[in-house]
Amino acid sequence: MGGESTTRTVPRGGGTNKGPVGSRTGQRLSGLAVALGLVLFLGGFVWGAVVYRPYTVPTSSMTPTIDAGDRVLAQRIDGTDVRRGDVVVFKDTTWADAPMVKRVVAVGGDTVACCQEGKLKVNGKVVDEPYLPDGTPAEISNFPTVTVPEGRLFLLGDERDNSVDSTAHLTDAAGGTVSRGAVDARVDAVVWPMNGMLERPTGFETLGGLSSPGPLRTVVALVIAGAVLILVGAAYGPFAKRAAASRARTGTGPTGVR
Repeated sequence: MGGESTTRTVPRGGGTNKGPVGSRTGQRLSGLAVALGLVLFLGGFVWGAVVYRPYTVPTSSMTPTIDAGDRVLAQRIDGTDVRRGDVVVFKDTTWADAPMVKRVVAVGGDTVACCQEGKLKVNGKVVDEPYLPDGTPAEISNFPTVTVPEGRLFLLGDERDNSVDSTAHLTDAAGGTVSRGAVDARVDAVVWPMNGMLERPTGFETLGGLSSPGPLRTVVALVIAGAVLILVGAAYGPFAKRAAASRARTGTGPTGVR
């Protein structure tokens, strides 16, 4: 009494909270986002590793579709799934003792010949090949009609004047053809440089169905979605902490005197 005053100091920030930053709902959602992101991210990578194989193309025989040194992803398939127009990875010891990459232009039962006005003929139909280098014919020299035996494939490189393909093996016992069983994979995309998915060979549509693209786009989408969820979920904690600190600063007032 007698003129005395009582001074009471209000704690800064309204007290100390040593619990987790952010609401419980926010913490649960962020944890769920991280967990789901990990599932999608790792699942996408595992799926891609199971379905695809990477290859480095050593020669320019598939230029301009695939250049020498390009890295490609090829879907593991059974030889029975090969269709006209597919770019495949195969190994035939009569050609080389290493995997090779060529384009399938004819399958068992087809007849193939070249050239009519510079174009390939399969089963008597002229095939448009827009993937060839501009202004180049389907072959630099004609070759006689070849009937492809059942269960075998006739393959050409897209760089026709610089490719050791079926035309270089016409005098072999198999007439330049390769067994379907020799095919290990079908090229889906060029990943280095990042040229993306191979264009569909529409010139072969009149001869039968084309192969469907593999699941590469879905695999990439899963990996990207997983990475985004992981980043968003992990960012919740720092964001909530910063928001709480900002609220504490704006809520601090002068010392109270009574």
